[in-house]
Amino acid sequence: MAEEHAIAGDFKPRLPRGVRLTHNEAQGGWVLLAPEQIFKADTIAVEILKRCTGEATLSAIVEDLASAFNAPRERIHADVSELLSGLADKKLLEL
Repeated sequence: MAEEHAIAGDFKPRLPRGVRLTHNEAQGGWVLLAPEQIFKADTIAVEILKRCTGEATLSAIVEDLASAFNAPRERIHADVSELLSGLADKKLLEL
């Protein structure tokens, strides 16, 4: 199953057209808005999604998060890859 979440380090993930991350008090925090869909984003997802601008590579995002949160790079890479793969499967992220 782990292979399913393998994303190349040089991919530059970004939110596709029509999908945006926004803070919404009515929803109680950060949400990912897509046409006719809304997904509540937890704190970790928000930190990852804020970095998915289409500019930074997956490797750069992982390094930034590992540094910002003083966490093991391998763990960050696994968590980020899993989240991004799941969002890509739902068409909420482009890899």
